[in-house]
Amino acid sequence: MKHWEQVISQQTFRYLDCTEEKNIFQYPNDAIASFAIDDALAASVSNGESDPVMRLWVHPKTIVLGIPDSKLPFLSDGVAYLDSLGYDVIIRNSGGLAVALDEGVLNLSLVIPGEKLSIYDCYEAMVSFVQTALKDLTSDIEAYEIVGSYCPGDYDLSIGGKKFAGISQRRIKEGTAVQIYLDVEGNTKERAAVIREFYKRSKQNKETKFVYPEVRPEVMASLSELLQMNLTVSEMKKRVFQALADVTEQIAMTGFTESEWQTFEKRYAQMLKRNEPIRTILGR
Repeated sequence: MKHWEQVISQQTFRYLDCTEEKNIFQYPNDAIASFAIDDALAASVSNGESDPVMRLWVHPKTIVLGIPDSKLPFLSDGVAYLDSLGYDVIIRNSGGLAVALDEGVLNLSLVIPGEKLSIYDCYEAMVSFVQTALKDLTSDIEAYEIVGSYCPGDYDLSIGGKKFAGISQRRIKEGTAVQIYLDVEGNTKERAAVIREFYKRSKQNKETKFVYPEVRPEVMASLSELLQMNLTVSEMKKRVFQALADVTEQIAMTGFTESEWQTFEKRYAQMLKRNEPIRTILGR
């Protein structure tokens, strides 16, 4: 596996902390906006208008569905169930399947020029970055598919066979947004049980061409549980910043440019369009 410094050679990074409800961006603090923001940043990085970016984001109770999830035969039943529990529900534009977000889950978006990088290089960059950020706490982080987890993939991050993170990618021209959710604290088993019930209600034992995961909550855990310590999202944010500071000469905390805002508005509209079926189900 390549270390992330082998993949990312830039000496300046933008650092955007979007974890607070009120931040430098004037938009609804929801996941639809988050994916549009990453698109705008990826386009800007692709065009050479921006340095690479590390963006942090957290959302209250949200289930982020993958594109295959939108084709579940009884999707309306599953979405209604999630709504009854107080979850916002959206369909993202990057790869993967259903993921549960809340205040105990920290999301990172590493936005980098991807012209000379394979999809695997980009995944490995994020894996090694997380390993670096936690290197004083553990050397046991591995990357391989955890069968029975939600949103399973070859680059699931786990400790002792229990998954705490999953990675997806979104490419815009020559810019790549590598997105990871980090289950830092909170009730992981409860999150997994919610996703399991969502699939049960959305599939109802009907045979489908796409193979959806059989979620087993016992194969997932938070970093706090796995490291046997009270690790908080706030503390993890500090670790992310320090890991970035250790390998780059300059960190710039700059807001959106006018060009990025224009791209954001277009991508936000596209995300709203993509999510019309969900809003219809919810009667919104």
